[in-house]
Order: sequence, then structure tokens, then C-alpha cells
Amino acid sequence: EPDQPSFARNCLLTRRLVERGVRFVQLYHTDWDHHGGPGGNDIEGGIEARCRETDQASAALVRDLKARGLLDETLVIWGGEFGRTPMGEDKQPSGRDHHRDGFTIWLAGGGVKPGQTIGATDEIGFYATEDVVHVHDLQATILHLLGLDHLKLTYRFQGRDFRLTDVGGRVITKLLA
Repeated sequence: EPDQPSFARNCLLTRRLVERGVRFVQLYHTDWDHHGGPGGNDIEGGIEARCRETDQASAALVRDLKARGLLDETLVIWGGEFGRTPMGEDKQPSGRDHHRDGFTIWLAGGGVKPGQTIGATDEIGFYATEDVVHVHDLQATILHLLGLDHLKLTYRFQGRDFRLTDVGGRVITKLLA
């Protein structure tokens, strides 16, 4: 519905903000917490509903940015702070727990080479096994794409220098266009 709040409407508003020069826009969408139990946050129905609400809208945002010549200078990041376990929890209705060892984030535009997959998990999707990317590597890469050297972003605390990407962050060069 055009007059109702939705993720698709927010994607349209995001495109309009970018067209007008806004440098940072963050979109949220509700209720990706699929632990199971009462309240409609089960994995079977909940994830399908969230994907129906976001898939076409996300693709349309990227297409719109590209059609208007804005995608090359706009970095689109789609993901969350963790994934979900490949096995269900012992709840009714079923759900899945938080999982840090294998999850997906996609990037588009802003200096990212399109059409590639980096990394893989084992056969059940539990552990990252190939081209493993640490979250600090992702952070270093995003900072690089924004024109910032993550090695120089340090701050001193209690006599020690800390980096935003900790001691292990590295730019994922094969991700770059």
C-alpha cells in the first residue's frame, strides 16, 4: 500500500535521500528474531514473511541507484550482526539461535566487484570453511571503500593503542572492483 509504512517505502525514501546528497542512510526492518516460540517469530513462517517484505524492495533499491548513476558512489550493505544456526531449537513453533560462525552479508556498488561470492561453509552451514572472513576484515574493507585507512584509525586507552578493526582486520582485496 503506497500510504502505509513498509520496507519498500523506506527503500524508495532512501533512494530519494541519496539523490539529494545525504551521505549516510540506515534502513531497519522489524522482527528478524526467529528463535521460535509464541508471537510469530518461528523460522518457517517468520523468515518467509520477512523475505517477502524485503527481497524485491532491496533489489529495486540497487536497480534504482544504478539506473540513476548513483550506485558507483553508493555503498549498499545488507546484513545483520550474526547469522542463525542451521539446526532448529527445541521450541514450538521452531526457531534458530544466534550464530557467529557462518552467516551472509551482501554488498553492492561503491567500489565492490559485482557478481561474486567470497567464502563457504561446511555441508550443513555451521562453520565457515573456505575464504573465511572475520568481521574485522569486513569492517576494514568497508572503511577502505569509504576512503578511510583502518590502520590509521587508532585511539589510545589506558596506555595502549586500539584500532577500530582490532589487530586482525585486513582489507578483502578480491572484493574490490
